[in-house]
Amino acid sequence: MSVIRVNRKAADRAASGHPWLFASDVVDRGEAQPGDAVRVLDHRGKLLGIAHYSSTSQITLRLLAMQALEIDRAFYWHRLSAAIAHRKMVAQNTDACRIVFSEADLLPGLIVDRYGDHLVIQTLTQGMDKARDVIVDCLQELLTPAGILARNDASVRRLEGLPLETLTLSGEIPERVHITMNGLKLEADLLHGQKTGVYLDQRENYLAAQRWAKGRVLDCFTSTGGFALHTAANAESVEAIDSSAPALATAEANARNNSIGNIQFRQADVFEFLSGISRTYSMVILDPPAFAKSRRAVEDAARGYKDINLRALRLLDRGGILVTCSCSHHMSEAALFEVIAEASLDAGKTLRVLERRTQAADHPILLTVPETLYLKCLILEVL
Repeated sequence: MSVIRVNRKAADRAASGHPWLFASDVVDRGEAQPGDAVRVLDHRGKLLGIAHYSSTSQITLRLLAMQALEIDRAFYWHRLSAAIAHRKMVAQNTDACRIVFSEADLLPGLIVDRYGDHLVIQTLTQGMDKARDVIVDCLQELLTPAGILARNDASVRRLEGLPLETLTLSGEIPERVHITMNGLKLEADLLHGQKTGVYLDQRENYLAAQRWAKGRVLDCFTSTGGFALHTAANAESVEAIDSSAPALATAEANARNNSIGNIQFRQADVFEFLSGISRTYSMVILDPPAFAKSRRAVEDAARGYKDINLRALRLLDRGGILVTCSCSHHMSEAALFEVIAEASLDAGKTLRVLERRTQAADHPILLTVPETLYLKCLILEVL
């Protein structure tokens, strides 16, 4: 292996349990090539661990192990096996879940999602992209999927100097894959759908919202209908709003496939829709895309979250339920609470916290890597 030397700051970061070491902390890159697994030495020459090296990203090193290991097929096989075993424990009532969640499974830069008999992978770093064929070979042995798709269209790959592409790596990928989730039959568009097909991280929050659903429900940013389909079981009626026609077409198909007839799907800009209505609801659900995609965007994002929650609160009477989500890692739960509190004061509403939730258990959170905690879901009651 090539050797890369880093300064004391990087060594302290590694000692704190975080796997990212930055370009500004690299003292000597030696002869490392893009995507190599390299030995990382501190300022005293002591081994910090083995890492994937990126020649272009500010996150130059992502630690794979804190001791000297060969990063070979056996390494990937054992890490993938451990990730799969964990999902067998935590992913219930579904045949669709996240099998590998990057740093949280000690495989930084790798995402693997399972949709029935098919897998979707994302290799988001130079190192994982270089190891793609080995990873696919291990997945075929461990899971024998009918097909494996690479959804490498995530913009973060640009930071690694990697192309944005969608490739079938093995088998066949149909236009629609049928999955089950919480007793519902759903369609997933693996080739073009959000993320790798559908929002797997909200699976447990869908059930939580269903428990509190009643009366007339408004589901904003419904996408393929996750919250709408679940809350329809306990609601009198559901209005589901999204700006994406393809996503709504899938949502409508999902409703038909489950014989759910009390949902009205509508294509509209959610902000404009919320500004133009005066009727009230028993529950409003907000699951917007990430408003803060970087630390610099947090201030603008806070204004966006406050605005949309204020509009939602104006549609809720006493006893009404607000389900509000943020998938922005940079918007902490504390910050989200603060902006919703401000919105509630402006709306003249007093809110009681019913539930504080996060991403589904198949998207595990690594205690020393705060970036693995990104989804916040709050369920609030108007008093």
